[in-house]
Amino acid sequence: MAKKLTLREEDYSQWYNELVQSADLAENSGVRGCMVIKPYGFAIWEKMQAELDRMFKETGHENAYFPLFIPKSYFSKEASHVDGFAKECAVVTHYRLKNSEDGNEIVVDPSAKLEEELIVRPTSETIIWDTYRKWIQSYRDLPILVNQWANVVRWEMRTRLFLRTTEFLWQEGHTAHSTKQEAIDETKQMVNIYAKFAEDFMAMPVVIGTKTESERFAGALETYCIESLMQDGKALQAGTSHFLGQNFAKAFDVKFATKEGKQEYVWATSWGVSTRLMGALIMTHSDDAGLVLPPKLAPYQVVIVPIYKGEEQLNTVSESALKVKKELESLGVSVKFDNRDTHKPGWKFAEYELKGVPIRLALGNRDLENGTIEVARRDTMEKETFQISDIGNKVVHLLDKIQENLYTKANTFREERTYTANNYDEFKKYIKMGGFVYAHWDGYSETEEKIKEETKATIRCVPSDSLEEEGVCIFSGNKSERKVLFAKSY
Repeated sequence: MAKKLTLREEDYSQWYNELVQSADLAENSGVRGCMVIKPYGFAIWEKMQAELDRMFKETGHENAYFPLFIPKSYFSKEASHVDGFAKECAVVTHYRLKNSEDGNEIVVDPSAKLEEELIVRPTSETIIWDTYRKWIQSYRDLPILVNQWANVVRWEMRTRLFLRTTEFLWQEGHTAHSTKQEAIDETKQMVNIYAKFAEDFMAMPVVIGTKTESERFAGALETYCIESLMQDGKALQAGTSHFLGQNFAKAFDVKFATKEGKQEYVWATSWGVSTRLMGALIMTHSDDAGLVLPPKLAPYQVVIVPIYKGEEQLNTVSESALKVKKELESLGVSVKFDNRDTHKPGWKFAEYELKGVPIRLALGNRDLENGTIEVARRDTMEKETFQISDIGNKVVHLLDKIQENLYTKANTFREERTYTANNYDEFKKYIKMGGFVYAHWDGYSETEEKIKEETKATIRCVPSDSLEEEGVCIFSGNKSERKVLFAKSY
């Protein structure tokens, strides 16, 4: 096995980087800022994808696919949109390479310049709304509820595996509606789906809220988000849902005939989560020994490791282990039986501990004589011996307990690291400690920016459950209508 991980308390960033690579989740590629997602990491992403896809389809959404390349002229039609993404765009200018005159290198063929440059999509609103213009003529064509699973490119200068990479995987929903209220309802519905997924499957508590004007998605009238707290006290934005109003419909002249025969612009939303969720999952639960995975998202929920001496014992133990595997699988549990003879049981134990497998079963010759099997939990590191005859019920119950325990532990951590600041000195103290800080803000972007400059803390959201409460802004002393959520963030 690889060397022990750096301790979180010593260097959280280093711990994270080592864990991602040691647990075989991902690694840096030959392309600067891009990653290779390895099979074990991709298996977790596939689980996330499958559950989210199911939730989307249950609410009437369909999957489609749109081009990777966007004509530059399309991207320029919505002014605030291009302003928001211009610095991150990769641009295709030529379509052919050729040998240099001396034959020593490959160069761009200057005669193969594109008539119109193409943007490698950082997000797909523009190409999709150009398409919707062809799809929508009447109220009968609405709503359009489309999602796509895709990759996008944003030219990041500082990257970190899963959290921020030049190319990443995501889903992006793009819907079209006949009324403003229907679009707003869609926006809220999707952020609530993200929150449900985060809490029910990732075991990660979140705060739902809206972004301030300066933090909104480029081109949106309102951005809803879910914010989570990582173990180092920093916030992570885990998903966003945007009410786009009629901005993109007007930019691309997407109108529909109402029942009364009038022409009106379509109302729009977009929403997405990305492989950043992988980073959130890692940082919410994992420890100094390695990855800790919620059972609902683990590539395999149980691993069975045989304990044996010699081939004869291996065959005997394997026969019983395979019966256990079959029983668990019949109960809907995903199981791996590791009968490799190239590694000793202790090495395997360490490997599956590092990879965060929720339950490890160890079965040896003595266990067969006693009719027992050893069960080890990854979340608490506790070991217990059960009767093999009752292992199916015990494992199913234990998986539920582990899922619940991980959420409870993460929620307790968040509660312990959530503060309310009544003045600026308190605010700076709490921000330095790390965590969520509720505080009054006067609503001015200038105040928001000054607080950010002085403390590196940003307004993560205006919580949806935040009640109107007259107060005084911690920074300016101006009147404030409610508390907002601050934190340092990724």
